[in-house]
Amino acid sequence: MKLDLKKIRKAKDNRLTAVMQVRNEEEGMLEEVLEDLSRYVDEIAIVDDASTDGTVSLCRKYPKVKHLMTLPQSHFDREWLLRKQLWELACSTDPDWILAVDADEIYEDKAKAHMRELMDQDQFDWVGFRLFDLWGDRSHYREDEYWQIHRRHTRTLVRYIPGYHYFYPSMDHHVPRLPLSYAALPGFLAELRVKHYGWAVSREKLNEKYARYMERDPDGRWGSLAQYRSILDENPRLVEWSDEKA
Repeated sequence: MKLDLKKIRKAKDNRLTAVMQVRNEEEGMLEEVLEDLSRYVDEIAIVDDASTDGTVSLCRKYPKVKHLMTLPQSHFDREWLLRKQLWELACSTDPDWILAVDADEIYEDKAKAHMRELMDQDQFDWVGFRLFDLWGDRSHYREDEYWQIHRRHTRTLVRYIPGYHYFYPSMDHHVPRLPLSYAALPGFLAELRVKHYGWAVSREKLNEKYARYMERDPDGRWGSLAQYRSILDENPRLVEWSDEKA
């Protein structure tokens, strides 16, 4: 099927669907993230990976969570399958643009202020943002040999193109959050930032994260064993975070 991109690439009136996969997030940042998303997206699609706490009930509190798939059995050890299910759920809503968000991420106010501008154009089909791993008390981000994702762009916003082939690598861990095939389309690298709070937790939680990474990927097949070990660094190199004005 030949795609008519001129008709698909709308320069105005684009709707934004945020997508997220969750599992046992009730005690984490999920409520804060959903509150924030509800202020600037049109709707939210969520796949719950067989949570055993109140995550699903929390999601249902938000009117913009219009699509919620609850899995009876966890696919935690097959991350590629979760990504695929979330993508297919998002596509079923006939969105204009899809924003991939983790349950412990918040887009900086400046990024949110430019979101509609990024979508309402007909030149590019995806946007890359800079993700920063906040650490400790949220006032600093980590930057060292193993923690430098913010030095490159991560594709988290894509235009939905019906009929376009999508592809996820069959990886159990560290799967790209959006289809790799979108990389073939024209994109834009935005100097806009996302705050990832997943590492801004207690020492006890860091130990738990390390143990979970080592359990899922003991041979470093999907990631770096050196980076996994660096989770336990007692004095990581931290840089002070400062919000940019919108």
